[in-house]
Amino acid sequence: MMTTLQTKDNMKLLKKPNVKLPLKLKMILLIGLLIIGMFSIMGVFLYYFFSHTLEDQLGERALSVAKSVAHIPELVDAFEHEDPASVIQPIVLPIQEATAAEFIVVGNTNEIRYAHPNPEKIGERMVGEDNAPALTAGQSYVSKALGSLGYSIRGKVPVVSEQGEIIGVVSVGYLIEDVQTVINNYSRELWYALLIMVALGMIGAVFIARYIKGVLFGLEPEEISHLLLQKETILQSTHEGIIAVNQDGLITLINTAAQKLLFKKEFPKKDVIGRAIQEVLPSSSLPEVLKTGKSQFDREVELNDTDTIFVNRVPIFYKNNLIGAVSTFRNKTEIDRLTKELTQVREYADALRAQTHEFSNKLYTILGLIQLEKKEEAVSFIQRENHIQLDWIDFLMEKVPDPMLNAILLGKLNQAMEQRVEMIIDPSSQLTSSLTERKRDILVTVLGNLLQNAIDATKLNDDKNNRLINIFFTDLGEEIIFEIEDSGPGVPEELTDQIFTLGFTTKAGSNRGIGLALTKQALNKIGGNVYLEEGELGGACFVITIPKDGEI
Repeated sequence: MMTTLQTKDNMKLLKKPNVKLPLKLKMILLIGLLIIGMFSIMGVFLYYFFSHTLEDQLGERALSVAKSVAHIPELVDAFEHEDPASVIQPIVLPIQEATAAEFIVVGNTNEIRYAHPNPEKIGERMVGEDNAPALTAGQSYVSKALGSLGYSIRGKVPVVSEQGEIIGVVSVGYLIEDVQTVINNYSRELWYALLIMVALGMIGAVFIARYIKGVLFGLEPEEISHLLLQKETILQSTHEGIIAVNQDGLITLINTAAQKLLFKKEFPKKDVIGRAIQEVLPSSSLPEVLKTGKSQFDREVELNDTDTIFVNRVPIFYKNNLIGAVSTFRNKTEIDRLTKELTQVREYADALRAQTHEFSNKLYTILGLIQLEKKEEAVSFIQRENHIQLDWIDFLMEKVPDPMLNAILLGKLNQAMEQRVEMIIDPSSQLTSSLTERKRDILVTVLGNLLQNAIDATKLNDDKNNRLINIFFTDLGEEIIFEIEDSGPGVPEELTDQIFTLGFTTKAGSNRGIGLALTKQALNKIGGNVYLEEGELGGACFVITIPKDGEI
């Protein structure tokens, strides 16, 4: 036998709490929003990064072309020509076409154009008002300004004569509109790629949500919380102790009942959760269950001199993989106490039933004698039976003052009489010592078991005139002693060492072999014992000893 985790079909039977939005849809939406947010931020960043990078590169390119043009000797010399434009324009136009610049404009210190893409504008003043740093300070730089052709990125470089004087300026530019067109073309491809990645991310979100939903047995988070609370309440309210470990032998769960049974106190569960089971409970057999994968049922374990527990240990499997083990245990001492109480009640009920049956037979006998008008015989029968009962009661009241022991002996006397078994209590018997409640309860249970066994054994005697049970008890010494001897078939010598073993029996039928084993265990708990000796009647003779002083 093994414990397996519940499947999705089992979970459907559980009442579900109110769930507004399914986990699967919630995960798809959250992951989708996360992906869209991330790629949107990335797209905006890449757009501005690419825009600035492209503008910087074009600015550097314009500046580089302007420097090359400004250092052409022919162009420098042309400034001393009567008509500089006639020399400079032919030099600049091929360079403009080769570099794909929007314009290359050359002007003098008064910003009068000597070269321009539009020949009609040659001789006019340069537009943009951004030439001062080059003409006055001799700086080379990149600027943005609105010119005659539009808003553009410009590279400005001064033209310097051989004497080192600034004689003009070269302006190479690219229109912002053209730059923006290039940026938009690249950005469109970028956004298409990002949209494809978002779509793939959404598809991945669907598969992730489906996988997680399957791992959670189709449960919603609210349902998991509900089940966890329900499980925790059940675990902490049950009277059986429960300890669970994972496949590594680390404690994953312990309930309140387990703490009280094993440690006699409650403490924060974090003190043991996550620790090795052998560290907390060195005698635990859970590691053996983890190793073998086999269950253990109804194993009896003694915790100390007074407490014994019954333990069940079961491995936990998930998809045929061993993932842990769980141990449940209950207090055997409480079970024994309930068993003893039940045995006593049963003994009392049997005794009353036997007494009722016996008196019913006697009433019918009296009725028959009266109907036959045998009044003297009826009176004599009544007096005789009354004398027997009174003798028993008087004897037991005098020799056994304890009402519980008195009742069990009287009940067994009536039961034996009903079953045509003669039960005799030795006249010298006495038990006047006071007993603790625990010793009295155990003694009542032990006497009930042994006397019932004696009655059953005696009935097996084929000689109906030799069905006899002798009882003797005394408390004269330091111990209380009971001897119960019967005329049954007895116990074979080769079996005398086994009769007190749990499960061993010479009787037919199931659920046997318990009484004598429990009798010995119960007596051992109060320092007593039970022995099997040879009897004078030919059957078994059981001797019970219980110390009078001290409570074990």
